[in-house]
Amino acid sequence: MCRHVAWLGPARTLASVLFEPEHGLLRQAYAPRLQRFGSVNADGFGIGWYDPSRPEPVRYRRAVPIWNDANLPGLAETARSTCLMAAVRSATNGLPVEESATAPFADGAWLFSHNGRVRREAVRTLACDAESVCDSAWLAAALFSGLRDGMPLGRALPLVVRRAAQADPAARLNLLVCGGTQLAATAWGDTLYAHLADGVLVASEPLDDRPGWQAVPDRNLLLASPDGVLVTPID
Repeated sequence: MCRHVAWLGPARTLASVLFEPEHGLLRQAYAPRLQRFGSVNADGFGIGWYDPSRPEPVRYRRAVPIWNDANLPGLAETARSTCLMAAVRSATNGLPVEESATAPFADGAWLFSHNGRVRREAVRTLACDAESVCDSAWLAAALFSGLRDGMPLGRALPLVVRRAAQADPAARLNLLVCGGTQLAATAWGDTLYAHLADGVLVASEPLDDRPGWQAVPDRNLLLASPDGVLVTPID
């Protein structure tokens, strides 16, 4: 399993989701409070954010524990964005620990992260190719294929979840997607929370103990844009 988080709203630093909250992603890497499978996320980390000067998001991925990167705090304090994503990884047994297997995966303007597990045989038929042999990369490739074909995010994401779950009923498919001006996430087999204030913050588990965190029901899709947030059943 993994932990991931995304933000859509007024510009904020990467540090605001990684280091500043009491239970930010750094702490969730070694002491998650609500993680149901596994107890530490030390098999790599990745962050992605959008800069108005670039047509595609910036990514920074490492195959080391997030607490071992001495360069990250300075980067996180200075990089700001209105849309960002970050993830820490706990690799499934037998899958590689390498940067290409670490979220966020990217295609054009899209960023993707997977918190869960699914048999690779169940998802390799959903796409022609993937960045890595890991299950998450094949899920990302399947979603990106649908988006390139013009399918709306709110349709493409639950379609991938349903197809993967049909092929592997035991799959855990908490997916997280950013597109710069929109954000989507699924709760399917693990926890997912959202906090709405001046923007929307979505995370595997709350980053702090502020009031306002709401659990997204299992087997539901969350869609967020500047127009608001919508949560609907996937089935």
